[in-house]
Amino acid sequence: MKPTSLGEIIKLIRVPVVAKACERTPRAIYKWINSGCLPRTDYTGETAYASKIAAVSGGRFTTTQILEISKPKVA
Repeated sequence: MKPTSLGEIIKLIRVPVVAKACERTPRAIYKWINSGCLPRTDYTGETAYASKIAAVSGGRFTTTQILEISKPKVA
């Protein structure tokens, strides 16, 4: 089964693991889950959270997959 949201990916890896890898608090990670997307800075190249999440996923997800799934939705 392929994850369809950022929340599913993060929950499969576990929030504390993602928080530690990204050097953020678990609360910040829950905000990403609620919004369904990574911060804007990940798409402008200022941060690399998607690659850090991919690294701790044990090869289950690639950076590209994470960025594609967690794109901000246009209103």
